[in-house]
Amino acid sequence: MKETAIIYCEGKFGTMDGKTANGLVRSSRNYKIAGVIDSTKAGMDAGEYLENVKNGIPIFENLDSAFENLPRIPDQFVFGLAPSEGLLKNEERNIVFQAMENGLHIVNPLHEFLTDDEEFMNHAEKCNVRINDVRKPPAKKDMHLFSGRILDVRTPIVAVLGTDSAVGKRTTSVLLEEALLDMGLNVAFVATGQTGLIQGAKYGVAIDAIPSQFMTGEIENQVLRAYENEEPDIIIVEGQGALSHPAYISSCGIIRGSRPGSVIIQHPPKRKNLGDFEYMPMPSIESEIELIEGFSQAKVIAITINHENMSDEEIQDAVTEYERDLKLSTSDVLKHGCGKLIESIFETYPDLKNKQKKALYN
Repeated sequence: MKETAIIYCEGKFGTMDGKTANGLVRSSRNYKIAGVIDSTKAGMDAGEYLENVKNGIPIFENLDSAFENLPRIPDQFVFGLAPSEGLLKNEERNIVFQAMENGLHIVNPLHEFLTDDEEFMNHAEKCNVRINDVRKPPAKKDMHLFSGRILDVRTPIVAVLGTDSAVGKRTTSVLLEEALLDMGLNVAFVATGQTGLIQGAKYGVAIDAIPSQFMTGEIENQVLRAYENEEPDIIIVEGQGALSHPAYISSCGIIRGSRPGSVIIQHPPKRKNLGDFEYMPMPSIESEIELIEGFSQAKVIAITINHENMSDEEIQDAVTEYERDLKLSTSDVLKHGCGKLIESIFETYPDLKNKQKKALYN
């Protein structure tokens, strides 16, 4: 049985800064999600709040309320916020201590490593609980430099990139992986952020916590592990940030390390400014495609839409516009599924369609 987990996301569930909680509510292979803590949405169903479809995951006002109403105390406490500074506030420290005192192990996705904090480690020992610092990188002696072995990989590699952070790259990657698996293909997914790792990705690294010297090599190593261990038909690599983003270099390392042959690009048409940098205007989808194709040897083969602040009519208008003007298949995977993405992948890699037919026949 999966261990159960409660996710802390005070005031931010359903927003950019709540993307770790949002992702775990949508999909989690590691844990059965028992509930979410966000007092501003207490009493609601998490799935209904995110996507208007109930999933039976309740939202609680606080930890005490969760403990009172759940049939049993969860096994894990996941800090589900993803602030750009990646640090705990004083009141959040106290919440983590409370969770430990109730016997919950701690899953920490922040840049602040609790295993380096003497107070947290003493408390963990006293409460007999574990702390998992998801973003904590290996020792430098155990990191990988770029080897060039990625150049010998012949399996199709598709990266899901975007025009900003928190636009749904991981969500699209996971849904696409599931859709291709359902079609009988052997799919390897390489996560590049903390949420994908918490969700249970078998391969991956929190790329934004890796020193730049090792970024490319660490991504290459994870793709090679997936390639050698799984012998997959296709490898999907999750993107981070955006290649054009002035504050992040993750996309550069991901492109250089994984050497994708194709890219799916995710874009929020109604977002006017970069999410964490409101003084910076969003790039256009056209400029990001040009930048990606100029920087890499990959071709953008499809567009996916983040429908934040969009009506169904506006989504359809954006789909029509991009397909007409950019000649690229376009879809909102949360509303319309991954069918168009798969058609684009099969068109780019015809052998995959043949493998899929063989898998279905067998």
